[in-house]
Order: sequence, then C-alpha cells, then structure tokens
Amino acid sequence: MIKTSQKTKLIIFGDERREFVAEAIEDFTKFADGKAQILANCFKGDCAADVLKGADFAIVFGGDGTILSAARSLSENNVPVIGVNVGRLGFLAEFSLEEVKNLFDRLTTEKKLIEKRMMLKCTVTSRGSEKLVATAINDVVITAGPNFNMVDLKITVRGQSLADCIGDGLIISTPTGSTAYNLSAGGPILSANLSAIVITPLSPHTLSFRPIVIDADNKIEIYPQRINEGTTVILDGQILSSLKSEDVVTVERHSGSFLVVNNPLRTQWDTLAGKLSWAQKPKYKRK
Repeated sequence: MIKTSQKTKLIIFGDERREFVAEAIEDFTKFADGKAQILANCFKGDCAADVLKGADFAIVFGGDGTILSAARSLSENNVPVIGVNVGRLGFLAEFSLEEVKNLFDRLTTEKKLIEKRMMLKCTVTSRGSEKLVATAINDVVITAGPNFNMVDLKITVRGQSLADCIGDGLIISTPTGSTAYNLSAGGPILSANLSAIVITPLSPHTLSFRPIVIDADNKIEIYPQRINEGTTVILDGQILSSLKSEDVVTVERHSGSFLVVNNPLRTQWDTLAGKLSWAQKPKYKRK
C-alpha cells in the first residue's frame, strides 16, 4: 500500500446528473479509499485554481464532451486526464471503470503513458478589438448558420492566400479532433501525437477544394467575404461567438498542451477499429 505522504492526489470531473455517472463516481471513490487522496469533485464547483494545481491526475467520468469541457482548465495547470467512458463513443474517454481500477497503479506511476496533445488558440478580432480568445482541444468551426446561404471565407496561412472557401463553412482541427467533426466532413485521420493542423471545408461548392494538413507552427487567418446573420465560430462544440463581416478569425497553435493518459491495453488504431469499425475487412459471402 502507498504511504499516506505518497498518495496520488486526484480531482474528479463528472456531471452526476448524467445517467450512470453518480454510480461510477461512488464506485471509484470507494476503490480509491486508502490508495489516493481525492481533493475535490470539480463538477460540484469546488475546484479553485489552487486545488487544480495540487492535483497529480484528473479522473473524468463521462464522454468526450465532458473531457473537453474540463480540458481547458486542466491543461492550464498541466494535470493529466484519465478518461472513464460513461458516455456513448469515447475517443478521449479511453477507459472503462474496471480498467481504471485494475490498472490504477500503472496509470499513476508510469510517466510514459502520459501523452502531450497539441491545442489551438482561437482569437476573433473586430476592428482591432478582441471579441474572443479561447482554447480548442478538438476544433475551431465556422458554420454558415441562418439564413443558411453559402458563406465565402478567405483563408490565409502565414499571411499567404490559401483559398476562398465557398460553402457551408470550415473546420480547423487538431490531430486529436481529426476523429471528430473533421472525420464526419471527410477530413483525414491523424495520429493524435502529431504537430499538425487540418483545414477541412464544409460542403464546398467546388470539386477541387479538399482537406489539407499543414504544420502546426502556421498561423491561419480567416476573413469573412460573405456570411449570414447567424454565422458562428464554435470551439469544441461548446464555446460560441457570432461572426460579423468586419471580424478576423485567427487560429494558431496554443503554447500549452493537453495531457492524456493513454490506455496501455489498446492503441489509437484499436480504438478506431473498435468504435468506428475502421479498416475492417469486407464481409464476403461464403460459398
């Protein structure tokens, strides 16, 4: 047993209003008694900055959305995330509750299991004033919105003109987010530990504009040429800002990193195959 002075300090994230989350947290809390020190349950509002800084790990109960909502404050304090899937799909929530309990000693001591994931910083500026400065773990999306006409977005990379995106909008994704909205829109799957950014158009009104992968050190700027009244910038599906014709959207690599504890029982590719049936063999007829 770990001595009291050496107990791993944990914080818990989990919206207990969601089905099965309260039961999972109660089960884990009983398991952790004597093995770790639980500092706080951050979904109950008792996670001040000093509490976060004192934690060794965060145990997040829910789905990927729960992790994304917690990730911004966790990344600022360099707290690695152990994601327990109590949701539906769960790419970031890699563990079952039983796996966390069975692997607990490894997860809290093996530093090689902690992976750094790049994040994006998004700034929306209007006539020189900042309207929004926020962090994205998965993606920055510009969606056409009501009245649902096509929008025209001029894209530059390092000040050089890349393309005019005429269509339903644009997705700018991290490697972590490449399996999210980017994948649904036809973008490529990237290895999660890469330093790269994916630019994927949404329903482009041309056959020649396909997704492109660029180095993460590039700065992307988007200038609205024609937009709708309801055109919106959305970060990770959670942070929203209306977009106006005079606005400029800047997306670049965030200076920090999102720390994820990987499941040693499976790889990223196992997760893709298991959850999305990726690259499975055709089902041939038997004679």
